[in-house]
Amino acid sequence: MSGIKDFVNRLGMPRLIMSIFLLLLLIMVAIYQLPFSMIVSQSITRSGINMVLALAMVPAIKSGIGMNFGLPLGIICGLIGGLISLEYNITGLLGILAAWLISVPLAIVAGWAYGLLLNKVKGSELMVGTYVGFSVVSLMCIAWLKLPFNNPSLGWAMGDGLRVTITLDEWYDKALNELWAFEVFGVTIPTGLILTCALFCLLVWIYIRSRAGMSLMAGGSNPNFARYNGINPNRTRVVGAILSTIIAALGIIVYAQGFGFYQLYSAPMTMAFPAVAAVLIGGASATKIKISNVVIGTTLFQSILAIASPVAAAIFPEGNLAEVFRVIVSNGIILYALSKFEGGRFK
Repeated sequence: MSGIKDFVNRLGMPRLIMSIFLLLLLIMVAIYQLPFSMIVSQSITRSGINMVLALAMVPAIKSGIGMNFGLPLGIICGLIGGLISLEYNITGLLGILAAWLISVPLAIVAGWAYGLLLNKVKGSELMVGTYVGFSVVSLMCIAWLKLPFNNPSLGWAMGDGLRVTITLDEWYDKALNELWAFEVFGVTIPTGLILTCALFCLLVWIYIRSRAGMSLMAGGSNPNFARYNGINPNRTRVVGAILSTIIAALGIIVYAQGFGFYQLYSAPMTMAFPAVAAVLIGGASATKIKISNVVIGTTLFQSILAIASPVAAAIFPEGNLAEVFRVIVSNGIILYALSKFEGGRFK
């Protein structure tokens, strides 16, 4: 009995519940004889295209900012970079690279300003970050109507402004997903996407173990100790905000090419919540996080979503109930993760 209790404590009740839920969904897949290989392929792809956004939580938490609910700030920088690459009709992998290169300077400036703001409101980072994210997205709803993009594929057929959803068929739709992709027993392995996620995770892991990364963690975990050793905690918090914003900008481009479209206006407003929920499910807290938390949490969260839709379609074939069920599951997982988040830890 004590062995089971120790196992549950090590795994964590939220992760155990999500794992059991995933297992039940897999049983339903077998019962309804759904295409298992297709579902696994979708799970792998969804996990990959969402993982970089979740990875943006690592430098924020390590630097002492906590969960970065201001993630939409970086996402907006990535969207601007992506749209500029589309404006000049840069296609394929070169288009993705151009979008990354354009978005990084924007994210550095935005992250620097965001970090300075968070230093002024210590203890209220969650509330202020959420407000900043919502405010920036709302402001950009006006900007998308006024920014001088001239490519006719980006704007409305009539009137001014950019379209809400801009498909990437002409540019780099699924360019990373299909790079070196192959099949194993009917399961599609998106090699390029997996390697991209692995590269970003590796770069963050290397940075954390560098001298600069050690300073970042020292400033975040123990500010007084850091000061005594000549480290400025306020500066490391700004660096953490900049890095988190940069990764979010890069992540939204990976996300967009994976789904095959950019979504503007209000779409980025709540994108911080799935990323936060994923790392919480993976075992992170407001003060501690590892790369493995990102990988495990994102894979578990996105796999559940990937399987929930076809299972719901099999159970409720009438109307659009499958999509309603998917939304309920998605928001339910997010709500459950956040409800277990108390005092900077997962209960």
